[in-house]
Amino acid sequence: MAGHSHWAGIKHKKAIVDAKKGKLFSKAARHIMSAARQGAGDPDLNLKLYYAIQEARAVNMPADNIERAIKKGTGELVGEAISECLYEGYAPGGVALLIEIMTDNRHRTAGEVRKIFDRKGGKLGESGCVAWMFEARGLLSFPAADVTEDRLLEAALEAGADDVRTEGDARVVSCDPKSLESVRASLAGAGLRPEKVQLIPVPQNRVPIEDEETARKVLDLCQELDDHDDVQNVYANFEIPEAVLGRLQGSE
Repeated sequence: MAGHSHWAGIKHKKAIVDAKKGKLFSKAARHIMSAARQGAGDPDLNLKLYYAIQEARAVNMPADNIERAIKKGTGELVGEAISECLYEGYAPGGVALLIEIMTDNRHRTAGEVRKIFDRKGGKLGESGCVAWMFEARGLLSFPAADVTEDRLLEAALEAGADDVRTEGDARVVSCDPKSLESVRASLAGAGLRPEKVQLIPVPQNRVPIEDEETARKVLDLCQELDDHDDVQNVYANFEIPEAVLGRLQGSE
């Protein structure tokens, strides 16, 4: 989880600085369209759509944009023919990467993603080469300023969650994917409403990166992949010590 959390925190801060709202909205819309197409257009009946909408709201996507994305997904409005796929590969230092893709042209996207890997010193792999290193988990994130770790831990364990960690300015509850909705509902009943709810692949083991040059290369590759229009999410199994990360950020 730490590898993912490091990258999530880094890209979140950079996203704020760069103000890439248009790109964030586009990715959120595609996620909503895909979820609506696979199930009902009502988030109360479609859990995947519910989570997609929550993620869109987390980046302040306007309600009208969310509604249009739902209608495109259900066919009420004309939208893109989007397909989903998962790319796997390696970053420098032997770091494993999972890249979630939503695209209207798989051939084009595959070529562009491969070029990013080649240019940044990574290697795009075959299907299944790194997926076994990750396991699906349900994650619920809360602002650390809003709840103490002790209070959240007590409520989370009563709700059936497995773990609570403080990661930067967030407290993260981890649970079995099948229990995610019941954990969310139980915490909400206790007055604890998460700002983000996710079903994501989490690394079972982490690769420590203590060399600054390697760390920079890994972050550069993750950032360029994340900047690609067709990339929805990048998951990695690296862990960078805070001291190394601080030096990297201080040199920017």
